[in-house]
Amino acid sequence: MRRTGADEPTMQALKSAQTRARLIDATIRVLVRSGYSRTTTPQVAIEAGLSRGAMLHHFDNGVSLIKATIMHLHERRLRAFRRAAERSALDHGAMVRTYWKQIQKPAFIAFHELAVAARTNPDLAAVLMPLQVEFRERFNQLAVQLYPEWQASPESFALAMAISQATMEGMAVNLLTGAMDAGLVEPVLEALETQLHALRPEDQPA
Repeated sequence: MRRTGADEPTMQALKSAQTRARLIDATIRVLVRSGYSRTTTPQVAIEAGLSRGAMLHHFDNGVSLIKATIMHLHERRLRAFRRAAERSALDHGAMVRTYWKQIQKPAFIAFHELAVAARTNPDLAAVLMPLQVEFRERFNQLAVQLYPEWQASPESFALAMAISQATMEGMAVNLLTGAMDAGLVEPVLEALETQLHALRPEDQPA
């Protein structure tokens, strides 16, 4: 049966979205395998199994592709955080473990590659930094919604978020570079759980 004209734009939009996702996933794989300095649009096209012309139809240059990749990584982190929070409810220990599992995935390595490269690459920094600020604001808004008990103590909440991110992401980087003994992971996570428990507003002394 021949499709109606009303269906065609929808099918085309779906196909376009699938191709964009394919290119973003390919970018993540190349970043993980080769690092930012060796990630090029021709490499990404090959990794995605597409011609460079087909890739340029969706992303007209490398900057737009990297920006879309960063946005995709941020969206994945937000979705993962929401799922983890909804599963763990008020169990902050479970929240720590779930987030730790999340940053063991290739997406974290890819984002770390971009963050490090942005320090000495002003063009990349110009793309990354505004998206980082936007992500931080959205993350904090989501966290307050999912953990309303923290609303009574915003300073403790900000401290808990900073300690959690710095500890776990720093530990993940140290494991990648061999700067940390893997045997220390469990004791550090347990110490972090204890810190977060102590910071919870309802656990503060009257």
